[in-house]
Amino acid sequence: MSEPGTPTLDQLKVFITVVDVGSFAGAARKLNRATSVISYSIGNLESQLGMPLFDRESTRRPQLTLAGKAMLAEARTVISGIDGMRSKAKGLLQGLEGEIHVVLDVMLPADRVADALSAFREEFPTVALHLHMETLGAVTELVLNRRAVIGISGPLDQAGSGMEKIACGSVPMIPVAAPQHPLSVAGRNQPGAGRDHIQLVLTDRSRLTDGRDFAVVSSRTWRLADLGSKYILLKAGIGWGNMPVPMIAEDIAVGRLVHLDMPDARGGDYGFDIVFRTDTPPGPAARWLLERFESQSVGTDGALSATASPLMASLADPNG
Repeated sequence: MSEPGTPTLDQLKVFITVVDVGSFAGAARKLNRATSVISYSIGNLESQLGMPLFDRESTRRPQLTLAGKAMLAEARTVISGIDGMRSKAKGLLQGLEGEIHVVLDVMLPADRVADALSAFREEFPTVALHLHMETLGAVTELVLNRRAVIGISGPLDQAGSGMEKIACGSVPMIPVAAPQHPLSVAGRNQPGAGRDHIQLVLTDRSRLTDGRDFAVVSSRTWRLADLGSKYILLKAGIGWGNMPVPMIAEDIAVGRLVHLDMPDARGGDYGFDIVFRTDTPPGPAARWLLERFESQSVGTDGALSATASPLMASLADPNG
């Protein structure tokens, strides 16, 4: 036989069932067919592939040959793919999206993101999700440009932009620096002390906030494109800056960073809004994800927690 034939889906289903139940007779009962029909289907499959799939001579129960073991993995992949295709088609017929694009603010605590997306994966296994991480105006810009159907944005005024917004909690921001930084060494700082040192500031990659600064007090700033870079430079002692409490609480606990005592720069809450276009409201899957973020129980530290730890609560308190 020069080329194998093309098995039918029914033959592959019968093949998998025989393996799973361990006998031709058991497969016949499970599929509500005669044992002779099962044997005939397996015989035809072996003829199509040009190789024996079961060793019927050395044992009373059918045992897979080496070729059969290799073909079993392929058969399961094919059947799984067909099942997935049918599930996705069913969802589309019911109005479910095939895929959704979501953009989240980088300040959103990681445990809130993990909670929502893990639950989404379980609830909508056939919906592909495309995740973007941005900050401030860049979140809104992706939604406005229809590159994302929903977003969770930081504190940015959406009035008159054709956007709907729903409050979605907040995260406390506090000023921090490395232990060796002059502001950390000083302990309690005088008002205006932060102006004499480099402040690390996260930049907004959109044009929606041109000319606007958020919580910038120093005339000496380094502008950074992502939160990870800011975090690295803070720990290196290169400057000071505001960071979300859940991200740096452990660093403060072990002494890698210091919560700065700065009367004129105590930080504050960074609020979140769920945003979407009013002319293209989210579909069922996106709406479910939106509601998951909205319903999360957020502790005083801004993270997903019913009760905040004493450390986190103290960090979240501007006077703590």
